[in-house]
Amino acid sequence: MSTSPDPINVADYERLASELLADGPAGYFNGGAGDENTLRANAQAWSRITLRPRVCVDVGDISTAVTVLGEQLSMPILVAPTALQRMAHADGELAMARAAQAAGTLMVCSTLASSSLAEIAAAAPGGPRWLQLYLCRDRSVSNALVDQAVEAGATAIVVTVDAPYAGLRERDPRSGFVVPEQIDMPGVTAALGRSAGLTVDEFFSMVDPTLTWAKLEEFIASAPLPVLVKGIQCGEDARLACDHGVSGIIVSNHGGRQLDNVAPTADVLGEVVEAVTGRVEVLVDGGIRRGSDVCAALALGASAVLVGRPALWGLTVGGAAGAEQVLEVLRHELEITLALLGVTSPRQLTRAHVTGA
Repeated sequence: MSTSPDPINVADYERLASELLADGPAGYFNGGAGDENTLRANAQAWSRITLRPRVCVDVGDISTAVTVLGEQLSMPILVAPTALQRMAHADGELAMARAAQAAGTLMVCSTLASSSLAEIAAAAPGGPRWLQLYLCRDRSVSNALVDQAVEAGATAIVVTVDAPYAGLRERDPRSGFVVPEQIDMPGVTAALGRSAGLTVDEFFSMVDPTLTWAKLEEFIASAPLPVLVKGIQCGEDARLACDHGVSGIIVSNHGGRQLDNVAPTADVLGEVVEAVTGRVEVLVDGGIRRGSDVCAALALGASAVLVGRPALWGLTVGGAAGAEQVLEVLRHELEITLALLGVTSPRQLTRAHVTGA
């Protein structure tokens, strides 16, 4: 019988998940590219941002509710897309969708989900969801995935633009990682007209490495849903994204899994927000581990943050209940941080509440 205390923060869930996951899946989920400098820096960078509280403010009534791209959410914390969640828990994306719905927030479903979008929608019929999408060389594959998303009630498409090729993720060959045979990517296999048997490497060979802003604009013009881009890491690309018709930007370096030694997202968020000049909403992911990190991101101009690994660690430890608890831990930390900063809602945060960014 375990005598370990119940987990009370994200780090506790990370530790417990590492004890449960086999080496291969653990490396796949938790690893980064190259020497993993950016992987580490993503989390460390938020702690370099100093909060500036205001006191003697009435904070008797705190709300964490926000609206993000028209979606009314209980908090500015979304579930980021993470692939192959059945490797973390038997219920995989179905449990994650239930957790997000129970927490009153939005789940971004990965193209490489190990459940179909129809199954995810059925598991959490009242929960808002977006589809994360890679644009493939054969656009009919991407279009088929979009059709699945529309049918499943998704309200936006998130196009990942920082992965024309998979990054150099060295933990995978060291561990001999392969996706277990019993786990499929049904959305992709259905789009290909196959029954099963697709590997991650095979999928990335299908991703279009010739994607340009002009081609992205063509896709946006034909898309039946609003399109965000995920993977913006500088102001120049943020302006180009706005010029080519995106509905939103996610500042992201793929959790440190693509190009090592790029800047942590906390360090480039302000640059992107400044470049966008309010034309579209800006979201951010990468290294968010505390409610205070969420406050820092919002103070720098983000509409919301996305968390991937923390939710996945909760899923690993306790299925839907574990993932929901991670989201609730972050919400509680956010609520307390807002109050101690002297504001009563996320939208009251401004750059005056932070230094060092």
